[in-house]
Amino acid sequence: MNVRWIVAVGAGVALMAAAADAQDKLAQGEKVYAAQKCSMCHSIAGKGNAKGPLDGVGDKLKADEIRQWLVNAEEMTVKTKAPRKPAMKSYGAKVSPEEMDALVAYMQSLKKK
Repeated sequence: MNVRWIVAVGAGVALMAAAADAQDKLAQGEKVYAAQKCSMCHSIAGKGNAKGPLDGVGDKLKADEIRQWLVNAEEMTVKTKAPRKPAMKSYGAKVSPEEMDALVAYMQSLKKK
């Protein structure tokens, strides 16, 4: 067998596995969003509370900024001068690190098309 062919097939398999993992992470993040009842204050694609749309948040905020909103909402509210009523709750203690990573990835995927 040709070594290039073997390397190409291996790279293709690795890319497919990475894509599947990314999709799994986004699906898990969407589940965390639902489980934490984020739609009570936020909306995505017109579903949820229209006063807090998250459509395009992945274009507006970097992953670390989204994470900071989720784990330290009070500090981010002051930092960005973006008061919310009611104030956004912090979720750092309410979800596992893996769930937080998935939720951040899901939020990051919300980009305008």
